[in-house]
Amino acid sequence: MADPEASTAPSPPPRLSAALTLLQPSGKKRGGKQARVFRVFRNVFRSFPIIAPACRFHSLPGGGLPDIRISAGSRVTGTLFGSRKGRVSLSIQENPWTLPTAVVELAMQTHVLQKEMGVGMVRIALECEKRPEKERAAELLVEPLWTMFCNGKKSGYAVKREANEEDLQVMEVLRAVSMGAGVLPGRSEAEGPDGELAYMRAHFDRVVGSRDSETLYMVSPDGNTGPELSIFFVRLG
Repeated sequence: MADPEASTAPSPPPRLSAALTLLQPSGKKRGGKQARVFRVFRNVFRSFPIIAPACRFHSLPGGGLPDIRISAGSRVTGTLFGSRKGRVSLSIQENPWTLPTAVVELAMQTHVLQKEMGVGMVRIALECEKRPEKERAAELLVEPLWTMFCNGKKSGYAVKREANEEDLQVMEVLRAVSMGAGVLPGRSEAEGPDGELAYMRAHFDRVVGSRDSETLYMVSPDGNTGPELSIFFVRLG
């Protein structure tokens, strides 16, 4: 006879070993409605409770900052993820079910970003030099190297790269998550806490200022106000 306690025990979060079912992005730019930028995820990203990816994350109460409305060009899914002792990567997807359109490895370790978000607003600026017209990438997010600033302080260099196997596995495991934050186990139990991978996923409004400037604003599902995380991409010179 089966142990009744064993049958009711919650199943652990899935490990990074799922077969890929992500779809190709459509490549079409869709118009967006006005959206609010808000404060969210500070305490969750700081503490990283273990949350099964199938669970939805509800925004934290907050406020104190003015309501900012932005006419958005499109809405994308952004995921910040990285091992506890490693650097944070940003994956940009058309939606949670598609392959990443861009992956940028940021010049910041996970615990540092946790600390910054625990304090308050986070502004990440990624700057690259404007090359001659014939050498310039047609799309801004194709640029390979960026100088990174976090809340006005230079952090180092961020690198745009092709999505690798681990990136794709993370996006696959999180494909049912529209927004949330938590920790995924590593590939094996032997890795222990060092193999855990922290993640934070949200919707972002992508606002294109020009061919040399774009901004990603984290947006709220329930209308809470105040910006918490913004990521700026700029070509200078």
